[in-house]
Amino acid sequence: MILYHGTYTDFQEIRLDKCLPYKDFGQGFYLTDIFEQANALAQKKSRIYGGSPIIQKYEFKQEVMTTGELNVLNFERPTKEWAEFIYKNRNRHTHFSHEYDIVIGPIADDGVAYLLDRFEEGTITLDELAEELEYKRLNSQYYFGNAKALKFITRI
Repeated sequence: MILYHGTYTDFQEIRLDKCLPYKDFGQGFYLTDIFEQANALAQKKSRIYGGSPIIQKYEFKQEVMTTGELNVLNFERPTKEWAEFIYKNRNRHTHFSHEYDIVIGPIADDGVAYLLDRFEEGTITLDELAEELEYKRLNSQYYFGNAKALKFITRI
């Protein structure tokens, strides 16, 4: 399977310590199987940080997802469990961590911080949070959270 990473600076080595914390599925390396999504992210990052938009292409040995070698979590669509998982990962006060090597699922939309605040203050329910977080366009993200998971992707 081919996956893409949109960035503003080229690199050869994936350094998980350089990845930002408090993202949808936690601190890790994120890819997508949608080229247009990676390109849009690369464009956005280069506007914000400078540099040039770069799309890195990776081969993912996806058969590993069925061998039991890795702990994989797959959210096929936005659900209450997906919303709660994102809430826990993005919450800077709880220091949540999980044991998944790979997490696959939809991307929460750009109003995430606002919605998470509303959920935290109790003005929306978990069901409402899940419904509101659903990104309206086709999207996907693949999170690789540790060296064990990274062994199954190769830059091409």
